[in-house]
Amino acid sequence: MNQKSIAVLPFNNISSDTENEYFADGITEELIITLSKIEGLKVTARTSSFAYKGKKTDIRTIGNELGVSTVLEGSIRTSGKRIRITTQLIRTDNGFHIWAESFDRELTDIFQLQDEISLLIAEKIRENFGHIEIEDHLVQAKTSNIESYQQYLKGRFYQLNWKLEDFSRAIDCYKLSIKLDPQYYQPYFGIVQCYGILASWNFMDKQKALKEANYYLKKGLLLFSESPEAYFSQATNAFWVHWKPYLGLKHLNKALAISPNDTECLESSAECYTALGLFDKALERVNKALENNPLSPNHCYTRGNIHYLQGDFNEALKWMRKAQDIDPKWDLAIKVEACCYILQKDKPSLVQLLEYYPEMSNSSCLISLYEVKNENKRLSPSEFGISHTGYLPWEVYIPLYLGNQEDAIQALKQGIDKRIGQYINFRSDPLLSPLKEHPTYQLLCQKTFPQNEATKPVSLPKQTKFPRLTEQEVKIYQAALLDVMDTNRIYLDPNLTLRSLSEQINLHPNKLSWLLNEIVGMNFNEFVNKYRLETFQALARQPDMSHLTILGLAYECGFNSKSVFNEFFKKTIGQTPSAWLRKNR
Repeated sequence: MNQKSIAVLPFNNISSDTENEYFADGITEELIITLSKIEGLKVTARTSSFAYKGKKTDIRTIGNELGVSTVLEGSIRTSGKRIRITTQLIRTDNGFHIWAESFDRELTDIFQLQDEISLLIAEKIRENFGHIEIEDHLVQAKTSNIESYQQYLKGRFYQLNWKLEDFSRAIDCYKLSIKLDPQYYQPYFGIVQCYGILASWNFMDKQKALKEANYYLKKGLLLFSESPEAYFSQATNAFWVHWKPYLGLKHLNKALAISPNDTECLESSAECYTALGLFDKALERVNKALENNPLSPNHCYTRGNIHYLQGDFNEALKWMRKAQDIDPKWDLAIKVEACCYILQKDKPSLVQLLEYYPEMSNSSCLISLYEVKNENKRLSPSEFGISHTGYLPWEVYIPLYLGNQEDAIQALKQGIDKRIGQYINFRSDPLLSPLKEHPTYQLLCQKTFPQNEATKPVSLPKQTKFPRLTEQEVKIYQAALLDVMDTNRIYLDPNLTLRSLSEQINLHPNKLSWLLNEIVGMNFNEFVNKYRLETFQALARQPDMSHLTILGLAYECGFNSKSVFNEFFKKTIGQTPSAWLRKNR
């Protein structure tokens, strides 16, 4: 388990207005996004954190399932123009509360409050688990209009429901956000993403959707062209709308340079590589996404789909079932699982799957496809019973397996010309293998994704680090550090933090953290508690201190928690404080 890791669980909405749930969800996601920008800190992505929403799950279970050492819990209450946020940072190995605090502020201070909370969380993780470099500020105010920000969060709430009807609601909220503050850039890119999805999957008139998307994209880029949202929106437009995967990757890599653990960008990268048939690179990206978002049905589907397109149906089935374990109604995963059974000629499993999901659209078509492909059953096009395209290119499958190859080619060409999302992986679709030798099919492959582009290198930018201390500086600051600890004995202050210690020796907290962890060989808490423990042992041996309890002595030495003292004592000395005291007092 990565010790420098955290999952931010959905904050509870304890406002009197239950509709404020979108605000609690939005603030949770904002904290996740902010913390994810810190290099070296593993942060569980939104989807996996929100898998525990409304559930009472043991902290240790969450730690094991997500592979994190800490969990942040909290609640949000809004009342008029005030907001109250309570937070607590908890270790997942023993349930110990590392830090807890409440914040009561004006709602207009929300961005400053997000910055303050994010910095405190990052500091506590660094003090307890090791060196990470933290910027002086993690959050910048995006708008001065709090109502506009609230509408943006509401739009994001609807967008992330991934329901067809909610995309329209999201667009309405984003438009209202823009009306309230035309200079606020985030809602513009939210609209672009919504229209991009609706257009690429043929869920609304494509030309109308593209016109709207382009309008808001241009407006957003004029406001802030170098934000992660701007790059992601441009990538969505380049890949899903125009089918230009390398241009999509170019934008995504710029977004990942800012937020290297953004799982949406990593997954989109995997989809770009998949369309190009570069499966190793696709797996590399989706696996990185799964590290931070293991409970995402979409990531599991994307991983399984890569194996499916490679013809590894057993591995594909494993991931499609995992996606369904997380979300039993993940339609895409169910349909690909059905296709695996068709290609494996496993009719009993296909029938069992469709009986388990009787409400799934086009179920009868999958049975018909099995029968015409594997049992040479003769059917007319009308007997297939297709009601709508959905997520599979039935307009190609039906004529192809009814023996009308030319009709299948024409349908494929139309789908490609219209850049419909269901066709984007046509080159690797195992159900289209009978078309592989057709000259028109080969020409479509060459024209759609030119081979000369496949040699262009695409890699993630390297992160820049804070400058280290020179050898001479290491000696100077080590001496200063030992001086304030031995002479000033500042470790006796129970409220001592890494940041306040750094002020004592006039050294930036990032450099002090590096010095402690890399040169001294201890994290901040280990370093300070070592001094406190030595002082405790010295005082405990003195006869005139016998009137103090163990805990009283511990507090005298700077410890401010019984559990921290007991745990550190036993870990360092190898026995409990009381057992040691009996032998040494």
